[in-house]
Amino acid sequence: MILEVISPEKLLFKGEVKHVEMPGINGSFGVLENHAPMISALKKGSVHVNLAGKSVEGVLSKELNSSDTLSFEISGGVAEIFQNKVIILAE
Repeated sequence: MILEVISPEKLLFKGEVKHVEMPGINGSFGVLENHAPMISALKKGSVHVNLAGKSVEGVLSKELNSSDTLSFEISGGVAEIFQNKVIILAE
């Protein structure tokens, strides 16, 4: 599935992922491939990503190392899950 993390200023991350865990306003939740469509508000917290490949774009791609995981902090935002694509509009 494709994950895009976008801030008001720039594209933070775009790449193929296996799993994404986000801080929803009613608790953390995870998304795997073929997840049901949904939109959720996000609160301040950590987003954890299990990468499916090393071909990624964006500012956060510079932080990647040999690991297949990535974690970063957000101040809140909105997540949309639809047709194996997750878009996080982060504050």
